[in-house]
Amino acid sequence: MEIQFDELMTVSEIAKFLKVPVSWVYERSRRSGMEQIPHVKLGKYLRFSASEVRAWLAKQREF
Repeated sequence: MEIQFDELMTVSEIAKFLKVPVSWVYERSRRSGMEQIPHVKLGKYLRFSASEVRAWLAKQREF
């Protein structure tokens, strides 16, 4: 059985992916509720799953 993981992206990579400033990504990671961008905290580092961020964007469009 092969397990595939969604590659984790850095703050800079996800900012480039979303075409927003890095500061925007950090600010969204500190919010709560539906406005918080999905992330994983590894010590002091934030990482993002591209598929989770895409799903989050799709939910943002509904509002």
